[in-house]
Amino acid sequence: MGHVFRRSSGRGWRLRRRSMELWPQWIGALQTHQPELKLDLGLLQIAEDEQAAERMEGLASQRVDLGLEIVAKEALNKVWPTATHGGLHSRHDGRIDPLLLQQALREALNEQSVEQTTTAVVHLERNNNNKWSVHRADGESTLHDVVVLSTALTTDTLLEPLGHARAMTPVLGQALSLQLTTGPTSWTNWPSVLVDQGFNLIPTSPGRLLLGATVEPGDCAAEAPMTLMRSLNGRAPEWLRTATVVAQWNGLRARPMDRPAPLLEELEPGLILASGHYRNGVLLAPATAEWVAAALEQP
Repeated sequence: MGHVFRRSSGRGWRLRRRSMELWPQWIGALQTHQPELKLDLGLLQIAEDEQAAERMEGLASQRVDLGLEIVAKEALNKVWPTATHGGLHSRHDGRIDPLLLQQALREALNEQSVEQTTTAVVHLERNNNNKWSVHRADGESTLHDVVVLSTALTTDTLLEPLGHARAMTPVLGQALSLQLTTGPTSWTNWPSVLVDQGFNLIPTSPGRLLLGATVEPGDCAAEAPMTLMRSLNGRAPEWLRTATVVAQWNGLRARPMDRPAPLLEELEPGLILASGHYRNGVLLAPATAEWVAAALEQP
């Protein structure tokens, strides 16, 4: 959701614009490692009420060049019959398969002879020679000129002993993989992502889709949001309410406390923070990487 971001100024908008410029380049480079990786384009936001529809009309009029356009409610009857106030279509927003993306990134790192480890880092230590000791849970330590932290909810644990406080709070997201028993047999005329009231529907194969949202503060999944996702406050089509759950899972997002997401800072020489992206980690990955690269290149 890069181009449908409501704000038109500030760091958040600049990061989104830059990432949307960089993503096609990233995909082109990463397809060397995962040829099936691609940008699935087309995102449709459903207007919840008349006020939301008016805001969407204003945004679309400002960003025609970015591929935004209003969709009348009549045009949505076959796709989303409960869209009584129409919606906003973004041609260049959409989705990326996150599993293929992670595989491609790991393979690209291997090609560059980057050492990867799954052992947790438990402590960072400054050295008098302007280097950093990274201490791991297995008792091993390594020495580095620069440390870049992209450590989400464990960030404060590593930074507090160094005199930095960057508290984050967990926000839990839940998702369902659904098999339809009625309704669409194909996803012709559907966007890659449909968003209604903050819930995301993503077709994955004939008769199959993902339904998910970041819905709960804290780190414990509750049953009520799952029921809400199935009903969408009474606006879900019958075929969605009767779909069979194939799988479900949840995960945590790290939301910075008292600071805007994400946290992009050089805390002190050789200690760089690039974390706390909340719900926009995939979207902002290219702009974040570009920012980190520029920070690393500074003398």
